Amino acid sequence: MAVPKRKTTPMKRGFRRSADGLKQPAYVEDKDSGELRRPHHIDLKSGKYRGRQILEPKASV
Repeated sequence: MAVPKRKTTPMKRGFRRSADGLKQPAYVEDKDSGELRRPHHIDLKSGKYRGRQILEPKASV
């Protein structure tokens, strides 16, 4: 059976557990379309970013 040779220091333990504190990605409601989107990202439904048309809007199926 594998046994650690040394005790894990609090610093190393903290490095390993640092990912536990990560938060879920934030979403904001788009002012124009009302869809949820990531901040600082293009709204894929309308193709706009900060009020300017960047992409062609997706065709609804």
